[in-house]
Amino acid sequence: MSEQPNDTLLTLFKQALVGNSTIDYTQGSIARATFLLAVPMIIEMAMESIFAIVDIFFVSGVGTDAVATVGLTEAVITLLYALAMGLSMGTTALVARRIGEKNPAAATVTAAQALWLAAFMSLLVGISGILFGADILRLMGAEAEVVETGRTYTTIMFGSSFTIFFLFLNNAIFRGAGDASLAMRTLVLANVINIVLDPCLIYGVGPFPELGVTGAAVATNIGRGCGVMVGLVYLCTGNNRICLLWSHTAMQARVLWTILRISFGGVAQMLIATASWVFLMRIVSEFGGSAVAGYTIAVRIMLFIILPAFGLSNATATLVGQNLGANLPDRAEATVWKVMQYVSVYMLATALAALIFNEWLIALFSTEPEVMEYGVACLQIFSFGLLFFGLSGTAVQAFNGAGDTMTPTWINFFAFWIVQVPLAYALALFGGLGPEGVFWAVFVSDVLAGILGVLFFRRGRWKNKRV
Repeated sequence: MSEQPNDTLLTLFKQALVGNSTIDYTQGSIARATFLLAVPMIIEMAMESIFAIVDIFFVSGVGTDAVATVGLTEAVITLLYALAMGLSMGTTALVARRIGEKNPAAATVTAAQALWLAAFMSLLVGISGILFGADILRLMGAEAEVVETGRTYTTIMFGSSFTIFFLFLNNAIFRGAGDASLAMRTLVLANVINIVLDPCLIYGVGPFPELGVTGAAVATNIGRGCGVMVGLVYLCTGNNRICLLWSHTAMQARVLWTILRISFGGVAQMLIATASWVFLMRIVSEFGGSAVAGYTIAVRIMLFIILPAFGLSNATATLVGQNLGANLPDRAEATVWKVMQYVSVYMLATALAALIFNEWLIALFSTEPEVMEYGVACLQIFSFGLLFFGLSGTAVQAFNGAGDTMTPTWINFFAFWIVQVPLAYALALFGGLGPEGVFWAVFVSDVLAGILGVLFFRRGRWKNKRV
């Protein structure tokens, strides 16, 4: 694991959590560099996923309509995540490349321009969400009872979108700089606050008002907002890589355009992927609130238990970007193949666990027979494609870290819109499979995306990307 004989696994784990802004990830053991970045990124991803899981867990006590509200709203909010993650890809790639070039001043200027983008997007989305909160639920096919129950929840979630954009872009800056532990800390804080406030505001514990599902939205955004504030403090107080000063905040058109140019592929890539998930949720909603609830619970469980694979893949983006910046393309490629091995082992183990414990996992959130039926079926079918999902995710992050965001865009477009969406529509609504038709369509597209990702990565054109 390490070139240093005194580095035990426990020592490395502690170092990964604490962070060290002096580490050069373009030198030394690839396994060690991957571990130090992946551990905080795994925890960071876990913290982000816990937001939705905690909300569903506490909201499930309010009723099926409340769970459906969270599920339908989250399906559309994935479009916001797509925008934020797309901008994050360009930001991480550019910051990582500048750090690899040993140019922290240019990395800091990039960080400032990324925050301007977060501000613009927050204003645009926030106003739209406040005006059209209830219409979003209707558009997703929500029943009248769900719209009545959840309109305020949806309005608050979209109206407070600045917490999403700033949190994602703050953490993208930290990841690109190799300071993944800082991103982790902001999300740990945000989640602790959300976990404490969720039951208080949903059920009216102690002096808190009983807000029902609306309380989940308030708690989530207070938590995220605190995480944003702490992240900005980290950026401004500085470390050995990024120290944002007032002189860096002036808009620089060239840098802003570079981020947007790289991020365009990232945004398109994520919109293509997440819009397909919105469409799938729309198909599932045709079969009632129980189908939506079961699907929502299963997806959130699956996303949570595969978080280590996401963390490893995210580490790939930083390592590829910094190594290319240091003019070490062969080391960048070797890193990706090594991460693919780790991800494959984990995904196979996770698939087996999901197949064995699927009923127990769904029962943690709902014991309604119909909800459990759909949720168990979803977990089982998704498990069959996990290996390919992991390979695809690693290849995608390798491309993104290199600044080649368009290759994953075309892969996503083919796998999700040429194959997944038409197949889901046909199997669910015309093939008589109902929601299971959607689940099988996801399996097919995951296999296809994994194969295409590995094949395009092997071609090696990403090594020559200039940013």
